[in-house]
Order: sequence, then structure tokens, then C-alpha cells
Amino acid sequence: MTFIIAIIFFILGLIIGSFLNVVIFRFNTERSFGGRSGCMVCQNKLCWYELIPLVSFFALGGRCRNCKVKISIQYPIVEFISGLIFAGLFLKFQDIFYINTLVFSISYAYYAMMFSILLVIAVYDFKHKIIPDMLSFVFSVIAFIGLFFFSDYIFYFHIPTILEFLSGILLALPFALIWFVSKGAWMGLGDAKLALGLGWLLGFSRILSGAVVAFWSGAIVGLILIVFSKKHGIKSEIPFAPFLVLGVLIAFLFELSLF
Repeated sequence: MTFIIAIIFFILGLIIGSFLNVVIFRFNTERSFGGRSGCMVCQNKLCWYELIPLVSFFALGGRCRNCKVKISIQYPIVEFISGLIFAGLFLKFQDIFYINTLVFSISYAYYAMMFSILLVIAVYDFKHKIIPDMLSFVFSVIAFIGLFFFSDYIFYFHIPTILEFLSGILLALPFALIWFVSKGAWMGLGDAKLALGLGWLLGFSRILSGAVVAFWSGAIVGLILIVFSKKHGIKSEIPFAPFLVLGVLIAFLFELSLF
């Protein structure tokens, strides 16, 4: 039964991931997030069977049905990752699902929304090497509000502790210091702004574990790119937000606590 429900949430994640792709492609452009989707090249409006998450991409051979241009691989990747996140969130909260549907629904909806925003930020930073201030601001505000309504990641109104209040600031300060000392050469200020909300989302101990995973995974990927990619060198700029989001997701889903 649990497996079947997890698949249902995975499918829900695929659908949400399809919308997240729209947000990523249209953010900071003149195009609205509404309206029918179309080919980015020939502007041909897509039929319903071309909009089935994950399935349509492979059914069409990764090309537009009208002009045959290649469709960005970002579409199926974001949809698949979104599906995994939504399924993973259900598995994390599955015990509550069978005990208290209301608490599960609120907790699940909150974290599904937060990780959806993080997925948009991560992919946008990967594409453009910048973290939009608006997304970081919205994420941080919602994370701060969540301090009062979630305890141990479960919906429960309470007054946050001093450490919970300071968790975002304590995480953001080192990132801001790295940016200040290096004058933006080692890390962007956007990472510090994002870290503020991440600290409030996970709490101090858990977010430190996520930061360790982020730095190590970023270092490993960076070394691999330097060694095996001709396009990357010592001075190449590698976006850090995707690694931060990965570390946070791992620390959250697997309750990682290295300290």
C-alpha cells in the first residue's frame, strides 16, 4: 500500500515539476507563467499528449513534433527530480499519514512547496549562475514563518527557541564573510541570502550537516570538471546553489546529523 501511495505522490511531483520548468524558463522574462506551452523555437502550441510529464519527452524522441529541434533535457530531469522529492517527502511523513491526515497534509504541503522553490533556485542558478533575490526573499520569509508552525518538521504551533531564531543568521554569516573576503570571487552574495532561509528551514544542527554535504559534493564535482572537462579550469565559476539544495535535501530526508 505504501509503495502505491508513493507512486501516486511521484506522479504528482512529475506534474508539479512540469510547472516548475515553466517558472524556470519564464522567470525574469516578459512571458507570464500562464497560457498554453509552446515550442521555444517555432512557437507551435503543444497538444495535450505533448504535455505529459516525462512520457512526452521520450515519446517524441526529445524533439519538437513540428520543427524537429531538440527539446531541452532540462524538462525530463526537473520533472523526474521533482517526482523523487515528492515521493521522498511522503516516505518521510508516512507514519503521520496513517495517524493524522490533517497534520500530514499541512506538513507535506509546506515542505513540498519549500523544496519546489529550492528546485527552481537550484536549476536557475545552474543555468544562469545567479540566484534571483525575489526567490530567496520569498523562500526566507516563508521559512521564518514556518519556525512558528513546525516543530521537528511536523505541523505544531510553538514559540521558536533562540537557536532556532538564530539558525538562519548563523549559517548565512560565514557565506557572507566568504563573499566579503574574496570580493565575490569564491562565492556570490546570493548564496548567503539563500543560506538564511535554509537555516530557518532545517535548524542549526541539521543545516550544518547539509552544508558539509554541499561543500564536499561541490568540491568533488569541481575537481572532476577540472580534470576531465576542457571547458573548466581552476578559475571556472561553478554555481553553488545546486549543491546547497542537494545537501539540504539529503539532510532533511535522511535526517542526517553529522554534529
